[in-house]
Amino acid sequence: MIVELKKATSAILFILISNCITDAQPQYGWRGPGRTGVYNETALLKVWPASGPSLLWEVEGIGTGYSSVTVTDDAVYVTGSKGEKDILTAFTRDGKKKWEVQYGNMGKSNYPEARCTPTYVNGKIFLISGQGEMACVTKDGKLAWSVPYYQKYEAPVPRFGVSESPLVVDNKVIATPGGNKAAMVAFNIDNGNIVWETPSLNEGSQYVNPLLVEEKGVKAIITHNPTYIIAVNAANGKIIWKFNFTVLNDDASRGRNFIHTPVYRDGFLFAANGYGQTAAKIKVSFDGSEPTLVWKNPEINPHVGGMVMIGNYIYSSTHDNNSKGRWICVDWNSGKTMWITDWNNKGSVIAADGLLYIYEEKDGNVGLVRPNSAKFDLISSFKITKGDGPYWSHPVIDKGRLFLRHGNYLAVYSIKAK
Repeated sequence: MIVELKKATSAILFILISNCITDAQPQYGWRGPGRTGVYNETALLKVWPASGPSLLWEVEGIGTGYSSVTVTDDAVYVTGSKGEKDILTAFTRDGKKKWEVQYGNMGKSNYPEARCTPTYVNGKIFLISGQGEMACVTKDGKLAWSVPYYQKYEAPVPRFGVSESPLVVDNKVIATPGGNKAAMVAFNIDNGNIVWETPSLNEGSQYVNPLLVEEKGVKAIITHNPTYIIAVNAANGKIIWKFNFTVLNDDASRGRNFIHTPVYRDGFLFAANGYGQTAAKIKVSFDGSEPTLVWKNPEINPHVGGMVMIGNYIYSSTHDNNSKGRWICVDWNSGKTMWITDWNNKGSVIAADGLLYIYEEKDGNVGLVRPNSAKFDLISSFKITKGDGPYWSHPVIDKGRLFLRHGNYLAVYSIKAK
């Protein structure tokens, strides 16, 4: 067990330093460094009190939504929906409200509440509304510019509304409208002007927050559309490759949703989504070679909770149906399922300091789990009881603090070891 924990800690450092998911500008937002869900934290509690970690502060009235918070050196940012508008609220690091600003129109589809996690770069916050408006807000709460790009590109809004969290690459902010005019678009971060457009693939968009990968001097943006996983050159918007992900499933005609940011390591990409789909590991390159399938595993099919890789194992959850799921561990090298187990219900997962943090979506149970390829190894747990709706927001960790959102409620706990 000690050996495995040491390997897990080393793997976190490996992921953060060596997997080549990089950008020249510090970027704060969706699922932490490199969008991996693995937070670069140390000296955290290895066990929690029975009642849970110490509550530092809490706040209600942030607006309804399922997005995660974005934490910077001097503020905490969170989106929510109030009335028919999506709003961004900024708090000080100790929970005092600084300002609130509208940035777009709330979605009109099922579960229309805010789902965009803010992206912060160099004093600017980038957001996408539920109806597909790209917005830039300054750190003092002023709307700098806005582009209704779904309307501009006549893009069909996905069934569950627009859910993308913007990705910033150099001086560009990326969005994926899909439709018949452009698969992906890059906007200038200073004024919202179009820098480049990726030619249409005649496909709609999905719910994925794109991944930035840098290999051999090429920056590639990776995301899903309804048929393909695509890699787009961040410099010019050209498609590097596309991989038909849908045909990996036995029933390729079934309507499916793609939600999760893929996992990347050393020239291999792992993609997994719920709704009866198989997960797959594929070998990729960015020199024009076509991707190839390494293995697939239909048992790891997370609904909305994501996945993390610790050492040579992927930890996630299953989408047995919309109301039920379990927790799962899969071997990165072979694709073998190591275990599947019940613990309340499916949910989201992140990692920090060699441990997993899971947030169950039905009743708000929060678990501290030891990475263990032999079994589900729960250390501690407690429960979030305030707020409304499904517990779909992913946890966030920053400087020894655990951020947990439930609907219009946000709680911040101290998990720093004494």
